[in-house]
Amino acid sequence: MIGADLALVGVTVVVASDALFVAKILVQPRLLVLLMILNLALLAYRVWAADDAYRSAKAAGAAGVRLAPVGIGLIVGAILLIPHAALAYYDIVQYNLIATNFAAEDVAAPPATTLAPATGSGSPSTTFAGVTRAPGPAIWDGLERLNVLLLGSDAGRDRRAIRTDTMIVVSIDPVTGDAAMLGVPRNFARVPLPEGHGVWGDCQCFPRLLNDLYYAGTERPSAFPGPGTPEENAIKGGIGELLGIEIHYYALVTLDGFVGVIDALGGVDINVPVRIVDEEYPHEDGVTREFVDIQPGLQHLDGHFALAYARIRRHADDYARMNRQRCVLEAVLEQSNPVELLFAYPRIAGVLSDALQTDIPISRLPDFIDLLPKIDGERIVTLRFIPPTYLAGFDANGNNTPDVDRIRQDVQTVLSLSPADAVAALGISALEDACPGQTV
Repeated sequence: MIGADLALVGVTVVVASDALFVAKILVQPRLLVLLMILNLALLAYRVWAADDAYRSAKAAGAAGVRLAPVGIGLIVGAILLIPHAALAYYDIVQYNLIATNFAAEDVAAPPATTLAPATGSGSPSTTFAGVTRAPGPAIWDGLERLNVLLLGSDAGRDRRAIRTDTMIVVSIDPVTGDAAMLGVPRNFARVPLPEGHGVWGDCQCFPRLLNDLYYAGTERPSAFPGPGTPEENAIKGGIGELLGIEIHYYALVTLDGFVGVIDALGGVDINVPVRIVDEEYPHEDGVTREFVDIQPGLQHLDGHFALAYARIRRHADDYARMNRQRCVLEAVLEQSNPVELLFAYPRIAGVLSDALQTDIPISRLPDFIDLLPKIDGERIVTLRFIPPTYLAGFDANGNNTPDVDRIRQDVQTVLSLSPADAVAALGISALEDACPGQTV
């Protein structure tokens, strides 16, 4: 029995010392099932060992046995059952999140063709619709960049459907870990669409504002063929065509989900540089309106006000809001610690189960975890496509139309150079420079 205990302790120490290995276990449903079985088996072994010790002591006439059965019951409950019950609870929470919210199949298998870089000369971009895909290893084995589209939606009871008001493409070099955040404005109109997408005859484009493209997939599903749902195909295809890159996966979080995650973490500290005011701020429920006034200086914001800070554009514009959004993301990442995340995780998982949708497949989650130690916050470059640099003109309704060639050209510059060289070439800022004084 001592040998078995020492072996269990040794295995636990070895496994726990490799955080990536543990993380990979926790994102694979079949291993979570195995972990539950091992947890129950270990519980049974420990209960048997405690019972054996009790019976041996009783047979030997040990005085302490007279505390039984109440004393022994408390010991068994406190020492044996509680840890295993806690582990089982976390296991079930994690299993439900992974199995419910992540895709069962991979829609972004390695492409059989290589994307041609955009030249900025006005030539047509590479077509993504209908590309033949072949089975193969993890998508980033041999892939120059992995591109994931992050979306924030404002669906609510008083809104007709999902509008993607926050759109950020995170592009990662799987070898070096160099990363770029490409912020796409919601108010671009006439964004180009891939060949085979769309039903608007006057151009191969989406004539309305870009934040309405996801909903267009619901309106006209036949206009957006591809491996995913029409909504997914629409938003990934449109933004990919605009940037001149392929979007491999997306993840969408609703406003309620953002609020819930921030609240689960106990709020976030934001260094507010200027006063943010909205006399009629639309609540995340899509119905209520309220007066919001966020004063300059260091502020501790709960989920509701952190969202308001990232979302308000009254007395400002979409581009100022885009900068605040990335500052909030930076603050959340910077201020989260493992212990806090551990205790908050069940609540976070519960929120995400209702508020997250993605086509990232379960089978690729271990590969995403392999990327984590490679990514350095100091080597993340941010590029926002704001006027006048990236503005080509206006449509008939006065909406901004993008300078597609300039956007594609600068995206290729960012993705082909090191972060330092990209910053120097385009005069853009690294993530840690985007929010001065944010570190607290």
